[in-house]
Amino acid sequence: MVATAATSSFFPVTPSPDSSDSKKKRLGNGSINLGGIKSKTSSGNLQVKANAQAPPKINGTKVVTPPAEVCKNEDGVSFHPPRTFINQLPDWSMLLAAITTVFLAAEKQWMMLDWKPKRPDMLIDPFGIGKIVQDGLVFRQNFSIRSYEIGADQTASIETVMNHLQETALNHVGSAGLLVDGFGSTPEMCKKNLIWVVTRMQVVVDRYPTWGNVAQVDTWVSASGKNCMRRDWLVRDSKTGEVLTRASSIWVMMNKVTRRLSKMPEEVRGEIEPYFMNSEPVVAEDGRKLVKFDDSSAEFVRKGLTPRWSDLDVNQHVNNVKYIGWILESAPLPILETRELSSMTLEYRRECGRDSVLQSLTAVSDNGTDEIECQHLLRLEDGSEVMRGRTQWRPKNAKISGNVGQIPADTA
Repeated sequence: MVATAATSSFFPVTPSPDSSDSKKKRLGNGSINLGGIKSKTSSGNLQVKANAQAPPKINGTKVVTPPAEVCKNEDGVSFHPPRTFINQLPDWSMLLAAITTVFLAAEKQWMMLDWKPKRPDMLIDPFGIGKIVQDGLVFRQNFSIRSYEIGADQTASIETVMNHLQETALNHVGSAGLLVDGFGSTPEMCKKNLIWVVTRMQVVVDRYPTWGNVAQVDTWVSASGKNCMRRDWLVRDSKTGEVLTRASSIWVMMNKVTRRLSKMPEEVRGEIEPYFMNSEPVVAEDGRKLVKFDDSSAEFVRKGLTPRWSDLDVNQHVNNVKYIGWILESAPLPILETRELSSMTLEYRRECGRDSVLQSLTAVSDNGTDEIECQHLLRLEDGSEVMRGRTQWRPKNAKISGNVGQIPADTA
């Protein structure tokens, strides 16, 4: 029925006078109801009344369909013109109206979509996938600061910054095609059951990003001695280019079965050496030794710290970022309320697992300047050292001048 109606709208078929007369004879007098079409006969003439339909509209304007052409013969009898090629062509006005309606509806839906970015910085790596820059030696990735990554100061926490550094390090290895299994393990490392562990970390924070900021993180690797690798990071505001954080770290290999440190095999060196940059550390090394202290010299002690299941990484030990949160557990509250962490030096000495119970010790020293320095020790209940650290704290909202930090050029 639908197909017939659609066809008849473009190719109207008009009955001939003969067929009309024959129908009159068959119908006769009386009234007939055929599915909503009522027919009545009056004085021998057939009158048909169909259900009324409103004329079609296009954009609110009524479209008037011209009446069918009617001809008369010499006797004055009306008849329709014979069917020819010309009068069998479809009604192009109706077809044009349908096409116009479709285009207007599509345009309305398109205008409802808002493809314009809210901020210019959204155009910079909006999905945070990362990319290789500077001759394939530097990996760059953007991070938008989420609401759950900020602390009481309305700025990103130090744990958030450290997580961004760790994420770019892993993605750097993955983008180079060397990530197979474990935490950044290369194919040759997997064959020998080797994993990376960090032994030393230096971080300098010039400014913490706030909610909605986009932090641009660059990272690269360099050789450090015979069996170590150095990884540097440079964090900047993606919109202004302002340097936010600089960090440098030393990594060694550990056998994940024996849990002992291992030398770097030549096969592994051959995999990672093509990605080394011949550059100086982005953070000048702090040559001061991290002193050992105990309960007698510690001013603040926090005991009974235990890892949660979510604190373990894929190598089944506590993630190194979690250690930072633990050493700050024993930091005095007045320092946390009035100051912010400006730099820290960490030495990782032992891993800990899910059954470990730890103690956090802190000693505060005032060197007579605006900055306060703290010594930290994280240890197991039996006294075994897990990490030593030194942190420096500046007054909150202090202006930082002379931001230093650019991606070093490869001098190899």
